[in-house]
Amino acid sequence: MSITRREKGSSILRVLEIIEAIANASKPMTPTELAKQLDIPKATGHRLIQTLEKEGFLQTNMRGFVVPGARLHQAALGIIYAGRYKAQRRAILEHLSNAVGETCGIAIPDGTEMLYFDRVQTNWPLQINLPVGSHTPSWCTASGKLYLANLPLAQRRLMLEKLPIQRLSRNTLTDPEELLDELAHIEQQGLAVDNEEFIDGMVACAVPVRDALGRLIACLFTHAPVIRCSLEDLLQFEPQLREAAAQLEQIIQVPAQS
Repeated sequence: MSITRREKGSSILRVLEIIEAIANASKPMTPTELAKQLDIPKATGHRLIQTLEKEGFLQTNMRGFVVPGARLHQAALGIIYAGRYKAQRRAILEHLSNAVGETCGIAIPDGTEMLYFDRVQTNWPLQINLPVGSHTPSWCTASGKLYLANLPLAQRRLMLEKLPIQRLSRNTLTDPEELLDELAHIEQQGLAVDNEEFIDGMVACAVPVRDALGRLIACLFTHAPVIRCSLEDLLQFEPQLREAAAQLEQIIQVPAQS
């Protein structure tokens, strides 16, 4: 049965299986490992991966591992943003923003930065303009530090070595060891803060949104100008943030396969 499936019109299926395997992998794999896992001929696997690389859906990093390319990232974002749960997601964000009284949104990892994926802005005259589609640094934002804190320790250290860490405001942490200590604390708490570390006069906090396997897939954040809301004031809404994150998890999770 499997031989018939592989022999007849299986190229499209194999491409989709390769993309699915890369998207679900707990760690990057080589083309040979992918071919073995998917039970396809080694030469066929290499050929299909090369085609996907040429078209920008996949890329091979310096260590020879296959990772998602720019077009696959863009497609994934489009599917999530325009999916059938968009209305529910927006309703959750609007309810949270009304409860907090400040801008709330969702940020997702995009390379070494964080991407503002969705947000609901309050109607206060004084606003911090970070629209959907904005890229923000990972080492000095609440969402970015939360993402880094959820990486394995070795990968976390490597990221800090490679990031162009620089001082962006008076409270930006630029010492890698200090950052590692804070990331360890964030990992334990499951909560990250930005105490005027990204932009002078802005505070923020973020909690994780996880998939069915417990992996961080997004960060739910709220931020405010300190002239209106202190960090301590913002942290009073941690229960509401966690409740909203749990609601987001319910609508975006794909059930884990046995």
